[in-house]
Amino acid sequence: MITSKLRLFFLVVVVALACGGTSYAQQTSWKDYLGGPDSSHYSTLKQINTGNVNKLQVAWTYPTGDKVSYTFSPLVVDNIAYFAAQQGSLVAVDASTGKPLWVHSFKAAGAATFGSSGLVGQRGGNYWESKDRTDRRLLVSAGGFVQAIDARTGKLVDSFADHGKLDLKIGLDRGNTPLSCRTPGRIFENILILGSATGEGYLAPPGDIRAFDVVTGKLLWVFHTIPRPGEFGYDTWPKDAYKYMGGVDVWGEITVDEKRGIAYFPVASAKYEFYGGDRPGNNLYADCLLALDARTGKQLWHYQTVHHDVWDYDPNSAPQLVTVQHDGKTVDAVALASKNGFLYVFDRVTGKPLWPIEECPVPASNVPGEVTSKTQPIPTVVPPFARQGMTVKDMYAGFMKPEDKAWWIERLAKARTGFYTPPAVGVDTFNLPGVNGGPLVFGTGVDPTNGTVYVLSKDLPSIVKLVPDGESTAANEGGLIPSHPHYLAVLGKAGFPTTQQLGRAVYEQNCQVCHGPELKGDRGPEIDTAMSRLGADGSRNVIRNGRGGMPSFSSLPAQSINELMAFLMRPDLAPPGSAPARNTIRFARAVESLHIQWLQDLIPAMRALASSYLEPAYPKGVAAPPSRYKTGYGNEPYVITPPWTTITAYDLNIGKIKWQTPYGDQPQAGPSDKMRGNAYPRSGFVITAGGLVLFAGNDGKLYGLNSSTGKVIFSKDLPEGSQGVPAVYEVKGREYILLAVCGGHSDNWEGAYMPAGGLIPPAISKGYIAFALPVGRN
Repeated sequence: MITSKLRLFFLVVVVALACGGTSYAQQTSWKDYLGGPDSSHYSTLKQINTGNVNKLQVAWTYPTGDKVSYTFSPLVVDNIAYFAAQQGSLVAVDASTGKPLWVHSFKAAGAATFGSSGLVGQRGGNYWESKDRTDRRLLVSAGGFVQAIDARTGKLVDSFADHGKLDLKIGLDRGNTPLSCRTPGRIFENILILGSATGEGYLAPPGDIRAFDVVTGKLLWVFHTIPRPGEFGYDTWPKDAYKYMGGVDVWGEITVDEKRGIAYFPVASAKYEFYGGDRPGNNLYADCLLALDARTGKQLWHYQTVHHDVWDYDPNSAPQLVTVQHDGKTVDAVALASKNGFLYVFDRVTGKPLWPIEECPVPASNVPGEVTSKTQPIPTVVPPFARQGMTVKDMYAGFMKPEDKAWWIERLAKARTGFYTPPAVGVDTFNLPGVNGGPLVFGTGVDPTNGTVYVLSKDLPSIVKLVPDGESTAANEGGLIPSHPHYLAVLGKAGFPTTQQLGRAVYEQNCQVCHGPELKGDRGPEIDTAMSRLGADGSRNVIRNGRGGMPSFSSLPAQSINELMAFLMRPDLAPPGSAPARNTIRFARAVESLHIQWLQDLIPAMRALASSYLEPAYPKGVAAPPSRYKTGYGNEPYVITPPWTTITAYDLNIGKIKWQTPYGDQPQAGPSDKMRGNAYPRSGFVITAGGLVLFAGNDGKLYGLNSSTGKVIFSKDLPEGSQGVPAVYEVKGREYILLAVCGGHSDNWEGAYMPAGGLIPPAISKGYIAFALPVGRN
């Protein structure tokens, strides 16, 4: 006879299986980047739900005290909230009141401005605590280091690495300039796992994945993303490519399956992104979902989503862990959304696709020296979340001046179009999704209770056109060279890099990914006339403090900023391909302080050394390609019909789309009875057990969607656009939603053409806002 207790047990088991077999404990903190090691963006809290979200009110606010546009996603542990503010510092406040507790500045002692030292990591940090909780740390990147900070006092942890600072170059045997981490990595047990951002140019450093002891800072393991002799994938590159090829980095978001100890990495493309004449082959592990043993770095499996990438279609959004019912079985899966618009779904243990992925023929390249892959892997069941390919019929004229419409029609009609059409020399190629299209960081999440994966995606085309090395379409007239003429003359005679060339190197490492090699715009706007529009002081202020959607680059040394300013003033003096090698940069800076006569006396020796290093050279015996072709990234966010961004919900129990909703609106496009999606959103969403998807984009509104239907059930005005991912947490029985309002959405439209009725929401203030239900109405 079945007892009532046994019946209850069976009921619980049945419900758990129906929900995908995933059990989530109640979480009151938000102590990890993106909500947890699984990067799910998910909160088990449900006090705020579909029935009362419209009652949300401001619980507390915290002004940043500066003009920086932060993308730092807050962390909350033990009623303490941590975020970036106060001139790039890490700030701790009471999570229920906003009362300041401590501020950790990254400004070097004695520095005149924070722009000459450091700024806390771009998108977030990590929290770690010992089992007995006597040791509690925040680990964030700043100024080329990972820094360990006591979570209770805000002081550096002296026992970690070198007096609290871990040099990000450790573990890499190529590349000597300070590296950056665009995302904070992941902590698993006592291990800090890190990727890096290597830069965008030819022969960039490799993006090897590294793991460090979170207590001591000791290097634990390194995984070579460009394989070495004897390692799997070595034969997908030219011989000894690891010695000189670069990229293949993990600048995106890392996910960890804590139960199994598996780390999943979205690996970026090889460099240069749009031409691979110097890297024949499929180029593993570029453009892969890579699964490693988190404790040892041993490869478990991989899947390459793009072979020999020449579109910059690398993945960077967090792989999502989901448990689903598939072919009558409960399957633990991992889903990867990539910039090409596809969602790839695999058994997270074996790497086997849940549904067939077929190798399909794609157009071939006609660029000299280029040999692209004949096929690309295309999912056959799970539909794409983004539009793929663009023609004239997809053109949107709302942001075009009347006299420009005919020009655009002609340009689109003449351009090469079609999904997976490779770039060509001297001819426009329209790619959709583009370089900055599809999902980027902050762009994916999951409801682990029912097998739903969410993807934030941009339908953003790119127009690319390859030109031979050294050619440039940038038109920059006038301006002064901020360098002594005699100094430039001596350097020129020596074959030594000019200030502009040194600035080009700084630009390629830090700015090119957003603004393109010719300053014509990519993920960000065109800046080829920025110096003439803003002036030297205004441009320097934007670089240091950020503006609109652009983050602060206050971690750049003052010397690097000066060189960058020189390049921005006269980019024509340092066209693409003219940036010196890193060894030359070090040498140039070493002799900068010498008396000018000394430089003249050293000309013969300098010429011999500089001739070897002025441009990154292929090793002896390596056949160089016909040219190092380059292109502007050519982002054109408003030439395609809306919606410009969407959030898509997939039911991965069946591999189908449940719903798709525009991600906010674009008031600059004029009045509308429908949302049209943000342009260039730099924020992400959270999913809650209360049946909500919550997000704040760059249109100055907080939105609430019904997570089951995608219907907008709530919106609330904000004083600014938002960046980063909100934190959802609970203090003394009260649930809070904490988000940054530092977006600067109005600044992105300076001087832009808008249709009649277009409206730029005014930016009121920068800060952090915590929302909650009124006390007593929970």
